[in-house]
Amino acid sequence: MKIHSKVFALLLFSASMLYAQGQAPAAATGGPQAPERLAADTPKTTVMGNTFIAPKDWTLTVKGPATILEAPEGGSWIALVDVAAKDDDEALAKAWKAYRPEAKWPIKVSNDLPDRDGWSKRRVYEYLTSPNEKREVAVLVFYSGTSWTVVIEDMADAVAEKRGGQIGVALGRLLPKGYSRESFANKKANTLDQARIAELGRFIERGQKETGVPGVTLGLVQDGKVIFAEGFGVKELGGTAKPNGDTLFMIASNTKALTTLMLAKLVEEHKMNWDTQVTTLYPDFKLGDAATTQSVLVKHLICACTGMPRQDLEWLFEYGKMTPQSSMTLLGTMQPTSKFGELFQYSNLMAAAAGYTGGHILYPNMDVGKAYDKAMQTLVFDPLVMSETTFDFRKAEKANHATPHAPDIDGNPAKALMAVNYSVIPVRPAGAAWSSVDDMLKYVSMELADGKLPDGKTYIDKEPLLERRRPQVYMSKDDSYGMGLMVDKTYGVPVVHHGGDMIGYHSDMIWLPQQNVGAVILTNGDPGWLIRTRFRRKLLEVLFDGHQEADNLLAADTKSYFAEIAAERKLLTVPADATESEKLAKHYSNASLGDLDVSMSSGKTYLDFGEWKSEVATKKNPDGTISFVTTVPGMSGFNFVVGTGAKKTLTTRDAQHEYIFEEK
Repeated sequence: MKIHSKVFALLLFSASMLYAQGQAPAAATGGPQAPERLAADTPKTTVMGNTFIAPKDWTLTVKGPATILEAPEGGSWIALVDVAAKDDDEALAKAWKAYRPEAKWPIKVSNDLPDRDGWSKRRVYEYLTSPNEKREVAVLVFYSGTSWTVVIEDMADAVAEKRGGQIGVALGRLLPKGYSRESFANKKANTLDQARIAELGRFIERGQKETGVPGVTLGLVQDGKVIFAEGFGVKELGGTAKPNGDTLFMIASNTKALTTLMLAKLVEEHKMNWDTQVTTLYPDFKLGDAATTQSVLVKHLICACTGMPRQDLEWLFEYGKMTPQSSMTLLGTMQPTSKFGELFQYSNLMAAAAGYTGGHILYPNMDVGKAYDKAMQTLVFDPLVMSETTFDFRKAEKANHATPHAPDIDGNPAKALMAVNYSVIPVRPAGAAWSSVDDMLKYVSMELADGKLPDGKTYIDKEPLLERRRPQVYMSKDDSYGMGLMVDKTYGVPVVHHGGDMIGYHSDMIWLPQQNVGAVILTNGDPGWLIRTRFRRKLLEVLFDGHQEADNLLAADTKSYFAEIAAERKLLTVPADATESEKLAKHYSNASLGDLDVSMSSGKTYLDFGEWKSEVATKKNPDGTISFVTTVPGMSGFNFVVGTGAKKTLTTRDAQHEYIFEEK
């Protein structure tokens, strides 16, 4: 699994490129227009009149054809360059000349994208960089009318991760001059009859074939009735058993919405409210300093709005000794990187703390993990009759369940490393639930009924239920995050949703409150996130007879995904270069990620983290450094850079953190 930012999520790419740090791009060093620092999100136009939004606190500069946004931290830019050119390659060259003429960075991979939002001839370029650059640069080229627009992202990894929501604000409404996006506002939704359901099923089957995901289950509900709940493909590669409505999958981060539903029940019962100070409910809760700790309210734990960065490697790598209590202790080492409510930053550890706080309120004398489990069972699973939903991995894996899968380093379907999915157990309110389409449809149906059960009885009052959907922070101008739920209004109608991703399991739940329609999609393979993400668009197309975009978008996504795998594979030496392997120490250690042991067997090199193990490849980076890269399906792509100093070290990173393993 690759841990990286999704800075161009709305434009569907994220990439890297070699960059000379500390040197500003030519177009940002001056020009006829003085730099403008934005006091608020501000509608703007490019030189040729294409519309976008300049995010709050960024600085805008125009020089020649380039409109350049610089992040508040400095040294990270998004350039929007309008040029006349005969084709995309010439447009790309002219844009770089306007933005940074000395750029000589190698293209790693490029792919065509389908027409969208008034843009045609779209093409994405990803560039090669060295891990030690800690930077990502990518380019999107597209055409409208008589000119080309080129978007260049040239940003430090940490800034891109931290300000991904603001990048979504800027690019989510980047539209050609005079263009209005398709809207379904005030349109009546179609009845999902047999033909329309069949079209949704065809989309799933085509997506399976393209992505190589072995199995998918889909559930649909409309006007209070379940109208479809069936599976496609197989539960496990090499088998013939088909998944069905009862088949269990890990639902990963969809667990968060179930957790906040439990919290909403506590609000309804007046045991707390969303603005209660967390330390008054759970005195052991602690962040990096006392002042920050005292500022945290219940809603802050689950709103992705407190500025707490992702710090997932610490529970993905070192989960063998981790407990619910120690996951809470880990929060005590962390500090926000932005003000509350300022930026969207996703934190699984904070979400875990939300669930454990709720469990502690109900059962203060129990272990926080067991208290949470009991609270979920009594307040959520039992009342909603979600009889198969569980946090018990052993129980789930003995039942009717789907096995996780992921491509190997050559892009071929394979069984994924299930062991790492156990890492989420200590932080289970954030993503450890197993569930089925049948059970999840019961939950979605309750949401659509504003808290009522099928028999008409009220399960929960409408006010605490709907408060979870209220925007706490924005991921773009049209997509907000509440408390474990997102609301997307890109196409004029509110779509409530949340996705879930663990190793080999990718899911989504979706509902349209105004149209009384909902869906659940569960998959058992990487890249299942491509299917479930594009399914949201497909559902809107079928409901409102919208422009047919989803199929082409999914096909392009898939092509780009496997092209990236192929491009990366060309850079790897497999088995790892024995000469480089022999230079490694046998044992390394890092205070946060634990021990790392190196071994060689039958000409192959392995990194063993205790909880999981992977064969590694070697990779020579553009700056001359050597990396060892994990290759096990599901956990491939983790990069460990060999240190060049006298002491033997291996360095790995996520976007905002660096972990140095030293010889033990």
